[in-house]
Amino acid sequence: MKTTKQLLGAVSAVALVAMSSAPALAAGTSAGTTITNNVSVSFNVGGVAQNAQTASNSFTVDQRVNVNVVNNGPATSVSPNQTNRVLSFDVTNLSNSTVDLALTTSLLGGTAANISNFRVFRDTNGNGLLDSAELTAGPITYLDEVAADATVKVLVVSDISINAANGNTFDVALIADAHAAGTANTLGAQLVGTSGANTAGIDTVLFDGAGTADAANDGAFSATGRYTVAGAVLTLAKTSRVISDPVNLTNNPKAIPGATVEYCITVANAAGAATATNVNVVDDLPADVTYSAAYGIFINGNATCTSGTAGGTFAAGAGVSGRDRISSALNDVAAGQTRSLYFQVVIK
Repeated sequence: MKTTKQLLGAVSAVALVAMSSAPALAAGTSAGTTITNNVSVSFNVGGVAQNAQTASNSFTVDQRVNVNVVNNGPATSVSPNQTNRVLSFDVTNLSNSTVDLALTTSLLGGTAANISNFRVFRDTNGNGLLDSAELTAGPITYLDEVAADATVKVLVVSDISINAANGNTFDVALIADAHAAGTANTLGAQLVGTSGANTAGIDTVLFDGAGTADAANDGAFSATGRYTVAGAVLTLAKTSRVISDPVNLTNNPKAIPGATVEYCITVANAAGAATATNVNVVDDLPADVTYSAAYGIFINGNATCTSGTAGGTFAAGAGVSGRDRISSALNDVAAGQTRSLYFQVVIK
């Protein structure tokens, strides 16, 4: 702080005039601003006007560091084995100076083995999505030269493991840490509070609150977004029943050579799960049976392997080790639904 003053003589009929600083931004008066206050005194002696006396006081506005991070929820729905899933955040510099903001992420909840490849991208068009141009531009580790009161939209991007299960959640924090600005395209030094008494220069005061992954007055702030896994929970079952044999026909038939056996394959999706799409069934037949082309293949049946429609494909020798193969796509399997594929073979 710099102060100037001038002593006053004997005073009579005193008048005081003060002048002050420039208008303040929402973040406050800019750091480094010199605020000067001038005062003047006019007076008379013996009824005669004397020279007016003046004095002034000047001080420098210090740097108040404050950062805010907001997650633009709600939770992002994801499926197992998805990549580049997005959480959207707004990062605002509430300081009274331009700062650089280092960006890091932290997994606060969820199984670490089932989420990976955390990256941060700038959301240049502000639509909350990772567009091709943003993906091509590549991830960032800091925001450069963020002006006071400025808000920058960013995206936290992650990959979900194929082992993530329906109902799993992952809580991911974005931390923005204030660093010194001044050199474009370079992350400045981390800002720390000035200790001791106020100096004549620009001191630093850390004014931030506590976020979800940082403490108060540490020059950083954080907010947390959530991924919620919506996965299909499929149960696959294969059963068989003897339809007839050459001796007993259909009366308590046995699994003897020449007997006809029906295979039933069911695909069930649990209640509350996500719909399973692009469902494909592949069944390589044992070498000891022969596919019954006369009966055919039925698909999209119910849980008891009835009510299906003709479909599917038989391919002789197309399976593993040259086995015959049955294959077919099934319709989507919604939560709580079962679809089936069934066909018949003859025991050799």
